Amino acid sequence: MQVTETLAEGLKREYRVVVPVAELDAKVNERLTELKDRVRINGFRPGKVPVAHLKRVYGRAAMREVIEETVREANSSIVSDHGFKLAMDPQVQMQESAGSISDVVIGKADLAYSVKIEILPKFELADFKDVQIERPIAEVTDEEVAKAIDKIAKDNVSYAEKGEGAKAENGDKVTISFTGTIDGQPFEGGKAEDVGVVLGSGTFIPGFEDQLIGIAPGESRLVRAAFPDHYHPATLAGKEAEFDVTAKTVQVAGTVHLDDDFAKSLGIESFDKLRELARDRLTREHTAATRLKVKRALLDALEGRHQFELPPTLVEQEFSNVWRTLLADLESQRKTFSDEGTTEEAARAEYHKIAERRVRLGLVIAEIGERNAIKVTDDEISRAIVSRSQQFPGQEQQVWDYYRKNPTAIASVRAPIYEEKVVDFLLELVKVTDKTVAVEELFKEED
Repeated sequence: MQVTETLAEGLKREYRVVVPVAELDAKVNERLTELKDRVRINGFRPGKVPVAHLKRVYGRAAMREVIEETVREANSSIVSDHGFKLAMDPQVQMQESAGSISDVVIGKADLAYSVKIEILPKFELADFKDVQIERPIAEVTDEEVAKAIDKIAKDNVSYAEKGEGAKAENGDKVTISFTGTIDGQPFEGGKAEDVGVVLGSGTFIPGFEDQLIGIAPGESRLVRAAFPDHYHPATLAGKEAEFDVTAKTVQVAGTVHLDDDFAKSLGIESFDKLRELARDRLTREHTAATRLKVKRALLDALEGRHQFELPPTLVEQEFSNVWRTLLADLESQRKTFSDEGTTEEAARAEYHKIAERRVRLGLVIAEIGERNAIKVTDDEISRAIVSRSQQFPGQEQQVWDYYRKNPTAIASVRAPIYEEKVVDFLLELVKVTDKTVAVEELFKEED
């Protein structure tokens, strides 16, 4: 076998591989010799079939198997001999001359092909001990707890009939039936019966609820309102519609007393316990927000300390994924790049940088994990799959089977676990300083 390097440019390598026909033929004969003890051919005793006869019967099939195996072994040898780590699967191009592949299969020509590979870069890891990160911490205040409980109370308020002659006001709940038309034609989803709407809640499209102020039980009205420009489904976006609305009932919100009885109505033993549970939930939210900020700062530090050439194919694959998601979001919202204050060209440049950041950080995290023997156990993966399956009540077994039979899905479970373990490892090395911040700053969105 002869291997010749034809390109060494950045992280790209190309090789031309030539395997003499005699070498292929020897492998075929070896394979057929092993086969003769297993096949049964009329006219020959078991194990006594001549190799020449086997070659006439099975030669081409055996040669195809030998070619596939030889290409696989040759490519593997190129990678191992040079100590490469691949960024993508090798791209094989067989010799192009007409009839040459057929000649190889029938044993009349050498096997010749070119293989393109893209390798992962080699880089030195930075010293993380000089990395300093601020950990923003915001204590849960009594005011936050009170707001959380007020929201729970609002979501669980009971309504009572206003009585005869009552008319709807903001905050009242009106049960309505309606039929909608656009340009005089009914549309899908434009008809409903006995729908409850709290006036002023913004549940319906803009302008709809306002026109129900003052309506009485049994009264009908013609309501005119336009669907928002970015409404879903897109077929209704921006369209003017008319609704024939009839009010069935008008109810007023009752008064919620924040006491033990209210807590018990929610299945909680006491109001103090409700307040404790609300504080616990808010504490978890604060902890998650703090973790997110710290992780972002750590990843920023990692990226700033590691600059190296990136595998072009990995970057393009990542960019394609990000860009496809962006375009789908814009389409679903019926938005354009100008609506977002940018152009397609500027957005491409911005998201290409995001793709480069993701690839770079992925390579750095993988290198840190490999050098420090960080592993994701089967038990950790199983627990994560169980957690995901529980999000689909009644379909747990199907979800479990899907992940267990799909290596790509398993990889999607393993990757975030691995990343979090590497982040935890690094946070033990870097200097982290706590900083008390306001709640608004803790939850402020990053660019």
